[in-house]
Amino acid sequence: MLVSLTVGKVDAGVTVLLTPDKRLIEFPSILLPPNIISGSIVDITVARNNESEAKAEAQFSALQDQIYASFGASQPTTPILRCRNATQTSVVLEWDPIELATADLISLSLYRNGQKAGNIPRPLQMHSTKISGLAVDTEYSFHLVLRTTAGTFSSKQVVVRTHKMTDLSGVTITTGILPTPIREELGKAVERIGAKIVEGVRIDTTHFVTTEGRGVPWEKAVEMNIPVVRPEWVEACEKTGRILGVTRFYLDAPRQGQPGSDSPSVASPPTPAPAQPAQKDLPQTPAQAEVRKNEEAKKEESKEESSEEEDDDDEEAGDEDKTKVTDEQKVRLEDKDTQKVALRPADQASPEKASSEDANEESDKAPSPSPGDGSSFQDVAL
Repeated sequence: MLVSLTVGKVDAGVTVLLTPDKRLIEFPSILLPPNIISGSIVDITVARNNESEAKAEAQFSALQDQIYASFGASQPTTPILRCRNATQTSVVLEWDPIELATADLISLSLYRNGQKAGNIPRPLQMHSTKISGLAVDTEYSFHLVLRTTAGTFSSKQVVVRTHKMTDLSGVTITTGILPTPIREELGKAVERIGAKIVEGVRIDTTHFVTTEGRGVPWEKAVEMNIPVVRPEWVEACEKTGRILGVTRFYLDAPRQGQPGSDSPSVASPPTPAPAQPAQKDLPQTPAQAEVRKNEEAKKEESKEESSEEEDDDDEEAGDEDKTKVTDEQKVRLEDKDTQKVALRPADQASPEKASSEDANEESDKAPSPSPGDGSSFQDVAL
């Protein structure tokens, strides 16, 4: 297809071309012939290159097939969870190695009874876990959830019931250093109680039985917090028909009958003290009645003496108050006498004046008259 275009404006980068119907087209200047100016007419041929198009399409299809073969042919597998062992208070779960295909791992989580219990550390290397602290004879459900860049995958639920105290089938024993006769007897006892003995310390080992605390298996058991007990623990469990605590059977615990071992093999419940009969309703003897009367009489006497002492104290306090009042009155009278003596002239002392002074003292003691009776203080001759 041949198209003729007129050059309108020429720039260093872009040239404006005009079509016969006066449309503007911006065209790269580098693709035009050299030495063109405004008004030049150029012919441009446009055609489809089918050969190149087919090659590009073939290359793109090959790339898509390569991507699919690398990333889309396989996907992560769903985890398969199962119970490895169960005891009275713990459960050991295990699963197949995780296959991620071409996806990347985000997390692997364990769920208990529908709630998240935690993430599995190092899920590509660990294929088992132990859950402790469970209730005796209780049913639990577990499942795994695998999260990857290709999606989320959940395993089927595994229902596990913890054992009763009389069920010893979950006891898994690893033996340490034992004499040959003791090892043979231990194997028979373990078989009788329904437990099992395994080689090496594993995640499902519940007890490590030995008579000496040394060796690589013993060190691994201590590192994994597995109880290290003596063979007597298995014998005690067989005798009682139920699983027992390991405190009295630790390797370093005192043995029964040795000096310093005060605890018996089986703790007996304390005997309750006999109840004392009530003594409230029993009649009193004559001697008891006499003693009680004497005690009551002594109490009354002590009360009377204390009341008399209080009365005496009150009387003494009253006498002291009265004495203080009379002393104050005497002091007031003496002050009045001194005032009168100071006012009296020395050359005018006479019996008449003395009588007048006595009259004045009586008038002071008597109630004061009214202002209009003519016997005011100013009318008295000094």
